[in-house]
Amino acid sequence: MTAPLANQPPVTVRTFTQRLSPTPRGARLARHLALNQLHTWGVPPGSDACDAVAAIVAELAANAVTHGRVPGRDFELRLSLVTGSVRIEVTDTRAEERPPAPGAVHPPLPLDENGRGLVLVDALADRWEVLEREAPGKIVLAEVDLPGWRALVRKAPRS
Repeated sequence: MTAPLANQPPVTVRTFTQRLSPTPRGARLARHLALNQLHTWGVPPGSDACDAVAAIVAELAANAVTHGRVPGRDFELRLSLVTGSVRIEVTDTRAEERPPAPGAVHPPLPLDENGRGLVLVDALADRWEVLEREAPGKIVLAEVDLPGWRALVRKAPRS
């Protein structure tokens, strides 16, 4: 007898990884690359999932550039098309500044100039967490559920 599907780890079907410079330009490029990769995988532009992934990548990349920057070290964007969702991982090399965990994100005051990025991630992602990594730094991982993902797996070219 096989184990129930809910107890099995997700199966990665497609992945995309890119290292980017820890600059505002690198953060903008991360969002554009994510949208291009979603298009390559067949995720419809303008769909809720596509828009959510684009916003999450933009916020996490901006955070990596603003709060996770270590001079001379890049940040990394990794997208994975896994069982039923798109997984977003943004890795930076600063270990000292850890963002709050899911459930511990508090909305900023109305006149605060920053602090809205993780509020958006918390609202748009179906799941997210902050992980330590072996090298100094952290990984912020978020997942967005993808209705109809099986059809994407059949028609998307391998990448």
